[in-house]
Parts: sequence; C-alpha cells; structure tokens
Amino acid sequence: MSIFDYFRKEEPSSAKLAKDRLKIVVAHERSRREGPDFLPDLERDILRVLAKYVEVDSDQVNIQLDNNVDNWQVLELNITLPNSN
Repeated sequence: MSIFDYFRKEEPSSAKLAKDRLKIVVAHERSRREGPDFLPDLERDILRVLAKYVEVDSDQVNIQLDNNVDNWQVLELNITLPNSN
C-alpha cells in the first residue's frame, strides 16, 4: 500500500450496490410479513376511502406498525397525494 492509495476514491461495485439494495427490500418485506393480520385490510379500507376524494395509487400508501421498547405500538401512515393543480 502506498501513500497515494489514501487519495484514491474506491467506487463500490455494482454487485455490492445490488446486494445492499436487496438487503433493504428483504428487510422491508420481513417487516410487513411480521405485522398483525389486520394491516392489509386496513390499507385496503384506507385506499377505498381515499379513492372517494383523490386518485391515489396503492404504491403511494405505506402503513407500518412499529413496536417501541416500552411495549407501545405506533401505527405510521404515509400517503403521497397528487398535486391538486
């Protein structure tokens, strides 16, 4: 190793980037699978209510249930609404 090796920026390989992205996708799917049974039904109901007022894709609705250290559960709802121009 020479002193010039410290100044060279090492680019991550595309395989490493793909592996990191796959880890994120798998972790996301695991978190959805381990959730309570009512979450998919809740998401469908919310989409039906939203459809009465705004056109929203199902990809734009994200519902997540997080468990807190103190045995609290937090329901997080993120909806990306279209611009109303």
